[in-house]
Amino acid sequence: MTTILLTIHIMIAVALVGVVLLQRSEGGALGIGGSGGGGFMTARGTANLLTRITTFLAAAFFLTSIGLAILAGNGRQSTSIVDEVIQSAPVIPETPAVPTEQ
Repeated sequence: MTTILLTIHIMIAVALVGVVLLQRSEGGALGIGGSGGGGFMTARGTANLLTRITTFLAAAFFLTSIGLAILAGNGRQSTSIVDEVIQSAPVIPETPAVPTEQ
């Protein structure tokens, strides 16, 4: 399951990078769709499409990230650092040692 989710996560990341690089800083989307008025894919329509695709891919990226984090932590016991220190500390005898007389 982790392998499948990781593969999907990588594909989403690559697609997200590609879609972001297609967009202009002004939102013109590299002029895809021509400059003719009233067309199906005008500059504004292309920008809106790329914005929606970016939003969808970003949401999918976050969801797969959360899913991978949950799968990575699945089956582990939650331990406290204090418990680990107490377990690794040397055992101290309860009664003090009696000094020997010389």
